[in-house]
Amino acid sequence: MKQLIILVPNGHHNLSSVVGSFKIFTRANDYWKRLGRDPVFDIRLAGTSRRVDLYDGLFSVKPHLSIKAVKRCDLVIIPSLNHQYQEVARKYQPLAGWIREQYEKGAEIASICTGAFLLAASGLLDGKSCSTHWSAAEQLRTHFPYVRPLEGTLITDEKGIYTNGGAYSFLNLVLYLIEKYYDRDTAIYCSKVFQIDMSRDSQSPFIIFSRQKDHSDEIVYQVQQLMEKNPSEHYSIKELASKYAVSRRNFDRRFVLATGNTPLEYLQRIRIEASKKAFENSRKTVNEVMYEVGYQDSKAFRDVFRKMTGLSPLDYRRRYHKENSV
Repeated sequence: MKQLIILVPNGHHNLSSVVGSFKIFTRANDYWKRLGRDPVFDIRLAGTSRRVDLYDGLFSVKPHLSIKAVKRCDLVIIPSLNHQYQEVARKYQPLAGWIREQYEKGAEIASICTGAFLLAASGLLDGKSCSTHWSAAEQLRTHFPYVRPLEGTLITDEKGIYTNGGAYSFLNLVLYLIEKYYDRDTAIYCSKVFQIDMSRDSQSPFIIFSRQKDHSDEIVYQVQQLMEKNPSEHYSIKELASKYAVSRRNFDRRFVLATGNTPLEYLQRIRIEASKKAFENSRKTVNEVMYEVGYQDSKAFRDVFRKMTGLSPLDYRRRYHKENSV
């Protein structure tokens, strides 16, 4: 029997990703037992403390064993770290070292949401792509410059290392792993029992564009303000650069350094965010919204919208219009 270790870090990690992983894998084992098969995993919770209190002591987790007692395992699941991920290098170094050691012994590693920060601290993500919660991707990139976060990607699978996007999208990662370690029938069974949409492959529809202004470049900030105030305006990036007495090349470089986007990408994101809000809250047609946010070419609009959300404009409106969501 293989051994699955679900880590229970000290501090305010996300309890749901620990409990959810434990319950679904346990149900998969039970399903195999009913079919007359041996369960795939011996499932254990492991950490560095005998008890971890969460949410101001409202909940407590008592891991089965210490990570020191685990000599070798087959799969490690790292839960979401909530908002402690910026302190990961300092607080979780023993866990990070243990994770690397297990990988080198042959274990596969799966991180949930901001658990990617702990995985990155182990060095195992260096030079690799990964997913994390969309709101933490830029901070992950800043803290670990050798890691390549893929914004909008729900699951990554590279050399025995798995990562996934934020919040309850970890359920899709668990199903992905169950299909790999058990079989597709078992994954489908678990998706029905826990009512998980197996077809999800992107977190793009859930990304809320936060206008990146946590920087000190005053020129970039002024251009951001201008674009956000008038997103439908047809801007010439060359003319904008000239207006602020900056060369086009330097203008692009400063914009990317400050926001992570080129000026054109930033403008596209503003326009798509505006169109998403229009689809969510109005009955305007796709063409009406398209013209309202500054696009003239319907194919270009649909292509950019799909690239950023993973859905067509019509599909987005069907799914997220306020009257359809009631």
